[in-house]
Amino acid sequence: MIFFINLARVVFAPLIEPIRAATGASDATLGLLATLVWAGSAVPRLPTGLLLTRISRAQAIFASGVILTAGTAFTALTTDPTLLLVGAFVMGTASGVYFIAANPLISELFPESPGRALGQHGVASQLAAVAAPGIVTAALLVGNWRTTLQALAVAAALMTVVFTLVARRTDFPDAGQQDTEFLAAVRAQWPIVLTAVATLGLTTMVWNGVFNFYVTYLGTIGIAERTGRTLLQVLFAAGVPAFYLSGRLADRLPAVPYMLAILASFTGCILLLPAVGGFWPLAALSTVMGYVIHSIFPAVDTYLLGSLPDYHRASAYSAYGAGMMLIQAPGSLLVGLLRDAGVSFPTIFEWMGGGLVALLVVLLLLHADGRLPETARA
Repeated sequence: MIFFINLARVVFAPLIEPIRAATGASDATLGLLATLVWAGSAVPRLPTGLLLTRISRAQAIFASGVILTAGTAFTALTTDPTLLLVGAFVMGTASGVYFIAANPLISELFPESPGRALGQHGVASQLAAVAAPGIVTAALLVGNWRTTLQALAVAAALMTVVFTLVARRTDFPDAGQQDTEFLAAVRAQWPIVLTAVATLGLTTMVWNGVFNFYVTYLGTIGIAERTGRTLLQVLFAAGVPAFYLSGRLADRLPAVPYMLAILASFTGCILLLPAVGGFWPLAALSTVMGYVIHSIFPAVDTYLLGSLPDYHRASAYSAYGAGMMLIQAPGSLLVGLLRDAGVSFPTIFEWMGGGLVALLVVLLLLHADGRLPETARA
């Protein structure tokens, strides 16, 4: 299920140039298209947290499959550019519902090693990102940019049916039944929620802008579009071992220092990117950057879900998810607007890197002062 949920979020990165060729859209419009997928992922997270105080995790996951099927089919069939933006937003909402329901469920299914379980779930998610450029390339050989979305709609419908059949035969833990007071949970756990949002929100805003325009950027330095999609695939492929290893490390290492070390490494990659040219140096940097950024997701999830009590878990996690995604979502739109304003990619990366340096310094000072929570409140 997670494979198709995440594929819907990342598929527009390799589709940006084919959509540009077919529609003549500007960088700002294409940035808005990619941003709306992630904005769609942000908007339903708080409502889903509220909903999970009334319905089961499995019911919410089923709903995410229905939304994904309908949204992808709509996007694949529409010919109106405005409706294309609407369809992208709806596709994104499916992931927002899914992650808020599925990640707490996974941590409850494996309470002794939540990092390992979340890391394995992340591997399945990341395989979709790795496959996205190849899927798009194959679809373009037999059709056009709509072909990818048409196939995704069919696959999402089939997987939703499969999940429903499996869920009916599965005994789920009852830990989530204690989480019935959404606002009380958020008020009680705001220090760890705010720390996670601050750490991941701005970091992933940069990441969102970088990976959605990665093929476009590579084209400006002489890398062919197909080769650019290959490097994008390398960027995503490095996330597979990252999720696997980082989840295990998150179970063993102090949470806050580990997250800050990852943030520092990613900042270095962004600042180095404008200075690197040529296929093999870019492939090496893409590997490192992809590994580093994807390591932070299981680290933050484990930081939260591994320590939040049963009666706060989904509610507090949904508050984190909504805050983080609302900050992350504008990344592509910001890059697109800056590009349309004539700002070069190297300058954009320098500004992004500078912002991450400022974030890292603030978090390090707070951590040294003992003001960043190491775990959730009991």
